[in-house]
Amino acid sequence: MPSSPTWLPQNPTPARVQFVHVPTKTRAICAGFLELWTTYRRLGSDDLLYMNPREGTYITCSYDYLPDTTAMAVTTDNDIYKLENDTGDFDQLILFKYNHAENVWEHAGMFGEILSYIYSGTLHVSLDKVQPLYQAADLLQLDYVRDTCSNYMAMNVERSTCVDLYKFADVYSVDIVRKACLLGIASQFTEFSFTIEFCSLTVNQLTEIISHDELDVKEETVVWEAVVRWVQHSRENRLPNLPSMLPHIRFNLLTLGDTAAILEHPLVREDPGSSEVISNVVQKGNPDLKPRLGMFTEMALLPNQASGANDVIFMNPLERKYISCSYRNEDLPSSTAMTVTSDNNIYVLTRVQESNNKLSMFKYNHAGNVWEDAGMSSVSMEYSRYNRKYLIGVNGILCCLFVDVSEGDIRMIKYNQGMDQWQECSQQIDITEYYDYYVALSCGSFLYFLTSSELHRYDPGQDRWSKRTSPGYIPEVCTAVAIGTEIFCTDMNLTQTMVYDTELDCWQTLQGWLNPGNFDIDNVPSLFAMGNQLHIFLTCCSDSQEGFINLVYVYDRSADTWTDMRATLPNTEYFMYGSHCPVARIYLPYLRGA
Repeated sequence: MPSSPTWLPQNPTPARVQFVHVPTKTRAICAGFLELWTTYRRLGSDDLLYMNPREGTYITCSYDYLPDTTAMAVTTDNDIYKLENDTGDFDQLILFKYNHAENVWEHAGMFGEILSYIYSGTLHVSLDKVQPLYQAADLLQLDYVRDTCSNYMAMNVERSTCVDLYKFADVYSVDIVRKACLLGIASQFTEFSFTIEFCSLTVNQLTEIISHDELDVKEETVVWEAVVRWVQHSRENRLPNLPSMLPHIRFNLLTLGDTAAILEHPLVREDPGSSEVISNVVQKGNPDLKPRLGMFTEMALLPNQASGANDVIFMNPLERKYISCSYRNEDLPSSTAMTVTSDNNIYVLTRVQESNNKLSMFKYNHAGNVWEDAGMSSVSMEYSRYNRKYLIGVNGILCCLFVDVSEGDIRMIKYNQGMDQWQECSQQIDITEYYDYYVALSCGSFLYFLTSSELHRYDPGQDRWSKRTSPGYIPEVCTAVAIGTEIFCTDMNLTQTMVYDTELDCWQTLQGWLNPGNFDIDNVPSLFAMGNQLHIFLTCCSDSQEGFINLVYVYDRSADTWTDMRATLPNTEYFMYGSHCPVARIYLPYLRGA
């Protein structure tokens, strides 16, 4: 067995050296393993000399017999590793790590798996060995193995593995795993904060978690109570950390009563520094601290710009929430298209009254409940002649689709944020037949354009349209919405409802709406997705009732039936912009009158 390495003076001049020959594949991993250490063997002895040419430093090791040790390395944190081979078969190399405290060599784990992968090209990964396998790959600088392990861990973040993987990712700076774990912890923070795993977190780990926007908590007091439990788990050791964590509690989301109660809490009163931190945080305030994800409510937006009105109804029929907000005409000009992007930004394409030669983009300011100029270059007025306009967010890109049915003209532009300009797509849709009814929407990373008998898909990355499987024939297709990887659509009278699977490229027919009261649908119906369920908004008329009748139905996929939500909406007419009713996550206290 080798003795402990001895550092030699810098820049020695070995008299005669030669390379220790090992099989090509083994030498390849040793090169990565040793991090540019070049291995030499002194002629006439069993000593190995290791040289780092970048730093001009050397180490030497003596061995009772040379063949059993193929390579040795010292890492930057002074860990010593060696590869051993007692059989002469380089498929049987074993990795050992030197235990300084015990002065012994310990088996380092997964190197056999690494060699198996190198010789066979097959990598076997499982939850019980993915962490040591990642450690070995990290040491050997095998990027493919390391990336495979990272992706495997990220895809297997569950309630039972979340904390363990998070701690591992924190130590090894595996960002993809750490982010996945943070999202997993955030999504079940309330339940997680009562577990022993929560109490085992370090102060830095807990601080990172409670700083996360995605915490699924209804009230900020939940975060404060979780911090209290963590401190009390080891009160004497953790109380000094309380002042450093307090700024990450969002006091702007607490009531004055909640803040006063926190100031009177025994932990705060025991540590004078804590009350001072709270007073400073409250006094300075921080408007940039957003509400937590769990504090938002999904709301469908119903615009009403008829008869001089300029209102938007924010609606959640499941929670019986209907909030009407009015805006000045200059704050929300006449809209021609609206969309909600994946990052919860709401945009409208408007025609500013004072400027008849351009279309402008406005963006909703959630905190102020106001519509503001988005600061984007205007859309050329040449597109205003198109009778249908769609504003769609797809894969982080804003797209405008313009359709003129009478001339069979369809054009699309997309916004280049870096250049602040709208660029026309190089390839346009090749429609073989033109109809009065069509819809456009995004699903996943693609944009879809559906007519009564054709479906086309646009790939923003390739800037290319392709034709997909036809739905058959939907005479008056007028509304469509995406849920997951599926697209739901229906016609003007809700008699032909279908779903398209974007992954399998196939269609399925669903149950249409069974008109319960001989209603006449007065306006274009609008599908929308809320709570991962399909809904539809209808404005109807009836001979037995004056005025408009607004109905909301929800679709039960398992029973293939539509159920009346018994929505209580004003009996006025709403007009939807686009293929479906937009749905956004809204922090209700921001809405006027909430």
